[in-house]
Amino acid sequence: MRTVILFGVGMVLVAMIGMYLRASSRVNDVALASTPKPVSTLKAKATTFRPERTYVGTTKSWNAARVGPQYVSAYVGTVLVRPGAVVKRGEVLATLDCRNASAATREIAARAHAIEERQTAVQHEADRTKEMQEGGFASANELEQLNAKSAAEKAEAESMRASLVSRSLEVDDCVLRAPFAGEVSERFVDPGAYVRPGQPVATVIDRTQVRIVADAPESDFSVVAPGTAVKMVVEATGAKLDAVVSRRAPAADDATRTVHFEIDVPNANHALPVGSTVRLAIDVGTPQPATEVPLRAATVRGEKATLFAVHGDVAKSEVYKVLGEAGGTLYVEPKLKADTPIVIEGRALLDDGDKVAAKEFTL
Repeated sequence: MRTVILFGVGMVLVAMIGMYLRASSRVNDVALASTPKPVSTLKAKATTFRPERTYVGTTKSWNAARVGPQYVSAYVGTVLVRPGAVVKRGEVLATLDCRNASAATREIAARAHAIEERQTAVQHEADRTKEMQEGGFASANELEQLNAKSAAEKAEAESMRASLVSRSLEVDDCVLRAPFAGEVSERFVDPGAYVRPGQPVATVIDRTQVRIVADAPESDFSVVAPGTAVKMVVEATGAKLDAVVSRRAPAADDATRTVHFEIDVPNANHALPVGSTVRLAIDVGTPQPATEVPLRAATVRGEKATLFAVHGDVAKSEVYKVLGEAGGTLYVEPKLKADTPIVIEGRALLDDGDKVAAKEFTL
C-alpha cells in the first residue's frame, strides 16, 4: 500500500513538472516592440510633373431664343412643336387668338382711308378756290382756311397710318415663328393658355456650334488667355475634347472676383448636349522632375508630405515638398529617390525607426 501511494505521488509530481515546462515554453521572452511589423510597400517612380488648373464649365448653345408675344396678350390657339423638334427659320411654332387685334386693324385702316379721301376732297376744293381768288371771286382768308383744313386732314391720316403700323405689328405677333434654324428645347404652354407680352411659349436653340463657358479666379487671368490649349471631359457623354480658349472677359466680376471665358466647339452632328457639365484642365508652366507616390501613402499638410520609406528592414519617417497631385497620385520633389519602397498599408501603426517585414503591394 505504501508503494502504491509513493508511486501515485511520483506520477503527480511528474505531471506537474511537465505542465510547468510546457507553460514556460509558451512565454515570449522577446519584447513585442522589437518584432518586425508587417507592412505593404510600393516603389516610388521617377516622372515629370506639370502643374495644371482645373475648372468646371457648362455647355451653352450658340444661339437661344425664348419665343413668345411681345405686344399682345391673348389665348394660345395652337402649339405646333414639342421638345426635340427640328425647325427652320421662319417656321410657325404657335399661333394666338388675335381676333380683336385683327378687327381693330381693319377699323383703323378704314378710318385712315376715309380721312385720306376727305383730305383729297379738301385739297381739290382749295385748288379751285385758289383759281377763283386769282379771278377775284374768292378771298385769301377762305383759301388759307381750306389749306389749313387739308393739312390737318393729312396729318390725321398720317397719324392713323402710324397707328395702323403698330396694330399690324400686334397682328404679326399673333403668329410665333422660329427666329433661326435649330431645335426646340422647351415647350412652356399648351393651347388654351393665356399669355402676356414677354411670356415664352417655346425655346429654340442652335447647337451646330456650342460654347463652353466657365469662370476662373482673377489670379488666373493670364492662364485663360485666348488661344490657350484646354483639355475637356463632357460629363453627359464622357467625350474627351481638345480646344483653345476663344475669348476672355476683359475684367473680373465685381461680386465673385472671377474672370469669364468661353471655348467654341464645333457640333455639326449635335453630339454635345446643351446645359451639360464640362471639366476643364489647362497646363501651366513647364514640366519639372518629380517622384510619384500613391496619395494614400502620405499625410499632406500644406506644401509638405510625410511618408514612411523603407531602408533595409527599417521604416523612416520622411518629409518632402509637394509639387502637386492628380487623381490618386501625389508628386513630390525628386529628393525622394526612385525605386524607394514606400509604405502604403500598415503605416498608421508605425513610428520612426520601427523594424518592418515589408511585402510588395500588388494590384
